[in-house]
Amino acid sequence: MPEYSSLFVCLMGMGVVFFGLICLIVLTMIMGKIVGGHAAPAVSAPAPAAAAPAAAPEGNRQEIAAAVSAAIAEELGTSITGIRIVSMKKL
Repeated sequence: MPEYSSLFVCLMGMGVVFFGLICLIVLTMIMGKIVGGHAAPAVSAPAPAAAAPAAAPEGNRQEIAAAVSAAIAEELGTSITGIRIVSMKKL
């Protein structure tokens, strides 16, 4: 059995990995074309002119603020009394 140098083994290993990755990319592109070709293009209907969203009830805002405060306190490892939320904006 012939002795292979460590450089040859390293290069063969990296070559096999890159060849495998290239095969995965090509197969993914082919599958995307196959699956994407049969799907009907999504037609977005124009949105009806709706009024501005109503503000959340005050009770719901307080519950959300309490949940956010509890999550931040848990993440920081502090007491919930040490956290003060000044304002909240919906993103």
